[in-house]
Amino acid sequence: MQIDAGIITISDRASKGLYDDLGGPALKAAATGYGWRVTGEALVPDEKRDIQRAIRELIAKGCHLILTTGGTGVAPRDVTPEAVREIALRELPGFGEVMRMESMKITRNAILSRNLAAVVDQALVVCLPGKPSGAVECLGFVVGAIPHCIEVLQAVPTSC
Repeated sequence: MQIDAGIITISDRASKGLYDDLGGPALKAAATGYGWRVTGEALVPDEKRDIQRAIRELIAKGCHLILTTGGTGVAPRDVTPEAVREIALRELPGFGEVMRMESMKITRNAILSRNLAAVVDQALVVCLPGKPSGAVECLGFVVGAIPHCIEVLQAVPTSC
């Protein structure tokens, strides 16, 4: 099954043009490297409604997988997990658990990350760190589960 992915960068400063978005392009390169087709991209500020709107718009475009980068830390403006949880049908806690566990082998600050994955409509939303290298690394830790998850959400017959 071809996976159509959407990428959302969540950053107040990048959305205002104060610095270049590096996370979105890094995730796009990783996604295409996994053989996924990136069919939509967005850059939004750290605002729940903007994040939710971007997710819904990418799903409406046919994205089965939404990758977000940014807003998963502990700063007051980091609201990505809350935004996603408000519109999620269900959370998939194993994604965040694995991302944090594996990231702890790289940096002790990984314990502060609030990475997660959730089902919104029939799409998988994976919330990744804002640092480009961290986003790509965390995606790599969970990439093996993504195709099967997408197949199940899209009601593709599977062997289990």
